[in-house]
Amino acid sequence: MVKAHHIVFANEKGGTGKSTTAVHVAIALASRGARVACIDLDSRQRTLYRYLENRRDTMTRRKITLPMPVFEVFDHQSQATLERQVERLSAENDFLVFDTPGRDDRYARFVATRANTLVTPMNDSFVDFDLIGQVDAETFKVRKLSFYAELIWDARKGRAKADGVTIDWVVVRNRLHNMEARNQQRMTDALAELSKRVGFRLLPGLNERVIYRELFPSGLTLIDKGHLGQLATAHIVARQELRELITGLALPEVSQAALV
Repeated sequence: MVKAHHIVFANEKGGTGKSTTAVHVAIALASRGARVACIDLDSRQRTLYRYLENRRDTMTRRKITLPMPVFEVFDHQSQATLERQVERLSAENDFLVFDTPGRDDRYARFVATRANTLVTPMNDSFVDFDLIGQVDAETFKVRKLSFYAELIWDARKGRAKADGVTIDWVVVRNRLHNMEARNQQRMTDALAELSKRVGFRLLPGLNERVIYRELFPSGLTLIDKGHLGQLATAHIVARQELRELITGLALPEVSQAALV
């Protein structure tokens, strides 16, 4: 039986680019020949599910074939229902990607504590930083862990003790260019300090670009170069950001060759 590598995109704060990042990572993996399935745990908003639904419709309408993950929504019936859904998709795929709600959710916590790779996208601001740590108002030194960081810290210890698996926690800094240089350095220092305490890795993510919002109705991504028409300079830069993110995640059995 195949045991999928679980990649969980989780942040209890909305508006961080979580679903956009999850979709692009899932399709990047599928484009390299991996069997990929996605579960959208946000049964109300369904951003990841709707994105891939749009992608499926575009394939039908244009009569084209694109890299395509399996995609489902979890209906929040019970944890037992979720476990059965996860077991079924894990047996059939190499990667199982979870997109979680931008709020506190017990099912999101459940899959986060059972991730192989846990990805927490965040905007580069101290508003978002507060999810994982609190800083001194004068020095910007980290004062304490926030609840979410403590939750993941405890989950990682428990997981390692129970089955020897280490959760690779990756904090992805989206919208890096939107922050004034001095504050960006303060954020960099605070994240570096906190990462040493709780053991997450830091990666640069995706900057805010109109292209991501424009692609949603068609379900296309920056990976679908042949179907996007002529790419502007900003799109080419965004594709490079995505390449670097995929490489930085260091997922198993994935070629580190650049996306084409």
